[in-house]
Amino acid sequence: MKRFIVSVLFIIVCFLLQTTVFKGLSFGGIVPNLMIILTASFGFMRGEKTGLIMGFCCGFLIDIFFGSVLGLNAMIYMYIGYANGKFNRIFYPDDIKLPLILILVSDFVYGFSYYVILFLMRRRFDIKYYMLHIILPEMVYTIFVTLLLYPLILWINKKIEASEKRSERKFV
Repeated sequence: MKRFIVSVLFIIVCFLLQTTVFKGLSFGGIVPNLMIILTASFGFMRGEKTGLIMGFCCGFLIDIFFGSVLGLNAMIYMYIGYANGKFNRIFYPDDIKLPLILILVSDFVYGFSYYVILFLMRRRFDIKYYMLHIILPEMVYTIFVTLLLYPLILWINKKIEASEKRSERKFV
């Protein structure tokens, strides 16, 4: 129950930060994708199922408020969360290189998938412009914010796991 409440709070706080605070701190209209950070982090910390569920919740929230096609972001985020969950087996909390690489790749996959589905289908073939002015700057900004946000997510996850282990020992 504690994990569920913390997850919901993370989703709400990251969504609010992404849509309010970081909108004011945008560089050329580019905002870091905190929801990708959250989805990828929960995926490789907790596994495929948690990544998939977190991805759906984050993506659906974005779809409800900002999406032009309901379910598109939810689908992309679900795949990203599930794919990051596959790396749960090789996840080491002390090493930040794997999370940075996975979040970087996840943000690229999100941006490219979004381009292919929404723009390429409508015959807007300017991939170079979209890549240079939207995808790559967002990736850089997201990685910079990841360096600040990821340690907090990891710390809270460790605290919850420790709490769960203590309660398991009391039960047995």
